[in-house]
Amino acid sequence: MRLLSQGLNRVAQWTNCLLVRSKLLPADPVSQFDLDPSLPTFYVARLNSRADLAALNAMCKKLGLPSPMQDQLLGSKTLPRFIGIKNPTPLLSKTPAPSTAIEQGKAIFSALRAHPDIKAQVIPVTVLWGRNPGKEKPGLGTLFSHSLTPSWLRKAMVVLFSGRDNLVRFSAPIALDQLMTDKADVDELPHKLLRVARVHFHRQKLAATGPKLPSREALFNSLLAAPTVKRAIADEAKSKGLSHDEARLKALELLEEVAANYSEAMVRVGDRVLTWLWNKLYNGIEVKNAERVHELADKGHEIIYVPCHRSHMDYLLLTYVIYHQGLVPPHIAAGVNLNFFPAGGIFRRCGAFFIRRSFAGNKLYSAIFKEYLTQLFIKGYSVKFYTEGGRSRTGRLLPPKTGMLAMTMQSMLRGIDRPISIVPVYIGYEHVMEINTYLKELAGSSKKNESVAGVFKAIKNLKNYGRGYLNFGEPIHLNQYLNEHQSDWRDAIGQDEGAKPQWLNGQVAQVADQIMTNINASAALNSINLLAMVLLCNEQFALSKQKLLTQLRFYLSLQNQAPYDTNVTAPDEDAEALLKHALMLDKFDVLEDELGEIITIKEKERTLFNYYRNNILHLFAVPSVIAQMLFNRYSVTVTECRERLSSLYPLFAKEWFMHDLRDGYIEAVLNSFAQEGLIDFDGHLATVVKDNKALAQLEMLGKVIHLTLERYAITVSLLLREQGIARATLESESEVLAKRLGTLHGIKSPEFFDKKVQSNLISVLQEQGFICISDKQSINATPTLATLSDHLNDLLPARIWQSIRDTL
Repeated sequence: MRLLSQGLNRVAQWTNCLLVRSKLLPADPVSQFDLDPSLPTFYVARLNSRADLAALNAMCKKLGLPSPMQDQLLGSKTLPRFIGIKNPTPLLSKTPAPSTAIEQGKAIFSALRAHPDIKAQVIPVTVLWGRNPGKEKPGLGTLFSHSLTPSWLRKAMVVLFSGRDNLVRFSAPIALDQLMTDKADVDELPHKLLRVARVHFHRQKLAATGPKLPSREALFNSLLAAPTVKRAIADEAKSKGLSHDEARLKALELLEEVAANYSEAMVRVGDRVLTWLWNKLYNGIEVKNAERVHELADKGHEIIYVPCHRSHMDYLLLTYVIYHQGLVPPHIAAGVNLNFFPAGGIFRRCGAFFIRRSFAGNKLYSAIFKEYLTQLFIKGYSVKFYTEGGRSRTGRLLPPKTGMLAMTMQSMLRGIDRPISIVPVYIGYEHVMEINTYLKELAGSSKKNESVAGVFKAIKNLKNYGRGYLNFGEPIHLNQYLNEHQSDWRDAIGQDEGAKPQWLNGQVAQVADQIMTNINASAALNSINLLAMVLLCNEQFALSKQKLLTQLRFYLSLQNQAPYDTNVTAPDEDAEALLKHALMLDKFDVLEDELGEIITIKEKERTLFNYYRNNILHLFAVPSVIAQMLFNRYSVTVTECRERLSSLYPLFAKEWFMHDLRDGYIEAVLNSFAQEGLIDFDGHLATVVKDNKALAQLEMLGKVIHLTLERYAITVSLLLREQGIARATLESESEVLAKRLGTLHGIKSPEFFDKKVQSNLISVLQEQGFICISDKQSINATPTLATLSDHLNDLLPARIWQSIRDTL
């Protein structure tokens, strides 16, 4: 029997080599889970399958872990390393053979009890063949359908047709010491171990494949039977003079417009296409902090991804990354403008559901969409939506639109039994495909609707766009958040589904701001946005190669030693490697003379580079203010820095969705300057060293914040000149003055003249108490506005103030 088993294992290994291509998750489980190959090791899996065992064995060989096909000596006992919780179903039977997992567990715990000095590791391993979630009500079984305990013949078919999409996921070892401490009864320990493993494997499968899919007809029938939708249909019939059947038919049409039609086969095709596309477009996609999402999935959370929105590529990139993390692609809330042939059908089968820009005046549509979203959460589908509502044309985060978030929180009040967590996602690029279009739109061109022609044009223009960056931010656990900020929120669970608690709007707004703050706290520095930060602050947008590298090293050092947030990611490469990579992207000219090379931004790229700088401007806001103070005064105290930032930082925070100024950040920035040899700092007083090089570096960093401060100075000057100014007049005159300064000082940053940015600034000034606005929208300055003006006057060059005053 033993020889037969060994022979079958060898056949499984040969088959694995020929037919199976496995993906390992996480990429390095040995270091991530601190696995020790020298310890007695056991692997626990959901199914006692030779195909699973062979796939696991191949991965263990690559990782240098003990082979699961060999026995393990534990004390005086020799035990199998591989523990399958369930056995396959015999070919001509409906019932699997009894598992020996309990006996194996008892033998392990018995040996550990007998030898307390021995340490062992039991590693759960999830082995999946394909990502098909299955159907809620499957038809007749076939050899190709999935089963939790397939027969050897069915498993052979699964390996044959899904072997190229095999997933082997290691998890953290089960804490045997804690288990043995918690359970005094030795006989109960194996049962406890297997219960923990079963729950773990169920969550792993749900996270990788998603819940079973209902038929489209069954889904629509269940939605139409929901009380809120039935009421909306009745109201539609009454208000529009329709029969009930006509109103119901209209509801069905809306469901067809909205609902996704997820297909695992389409996702697999999309994976192949996108792999080709990324290899053609990018030099790599860098993903950070993915373990946060895996941790939520392991705990059984409902996951809602909320990314920033830079490009149409965001839809594809985030879904692709999630899929390659071994997680089921989320259902995606996509703008109805993307529902055009043939893209709409493809997106829909990849999990997209479509949302109109406005629900106003359409109660039936609103009821159907809200019920559909709630059902996604109840069934356990992960969801993705863009709270900005559209793509950013300036590179800055847009003020959040709260409709989807409000519906999400209302869904919680239906009594969803799983915790809901929002995962903010930062997405960045070294080249945004639509950036030239954005510039035209900012200049006044109308936005063009998406179309087939646009898709083919984009494909035709594909080229090397550098790297893409995706950082998973700090999750927001909605249940926990409401427990802390709205302790009575559970009182609203189960109440009238159409009712909205009074506290909802306020909490939605706060959560929305927190999402945006967490996105910006997870920003990714890259070669292009760093070089934009350096070169846009210099005349002619040029700098000698040596000075450019010096400033680039300074910025990298600053963000490593005094990061705005620990979630911010910096490149692994040094300044020379970053510059070399950036020069390959055809965005710079390299000029040479007798004294060496000069790097300059190509003329056609200069205005566009403001977009990339805006992605990370908030990370340099505080260092820039401090650098400008040092450049102007030569010495400053920590107290003086705090005083300046006390009035400016709240404006920055609202404009760029920044968290509160953390304790010790100012000192960390000054210490970083000192480490670079630019200043002497004793913990209280900072003094610039007597070196023109140090002054030049501080001057360049100080200029980073100039455009923002100039916008503030324009508005503040107009407010101090005229009390009782109308808001519309202030916005109009600010725009005129900004354009004049732009002409006089060569400013080509689109947001410098943006009315929306100016309008937001006025709102923030009111919120921070610098101005008060009457019921008639006339604005008056408060005494604190003069203090803000003094701080701005202290930071900005005299020529800027002179231009403003000459105009006034």
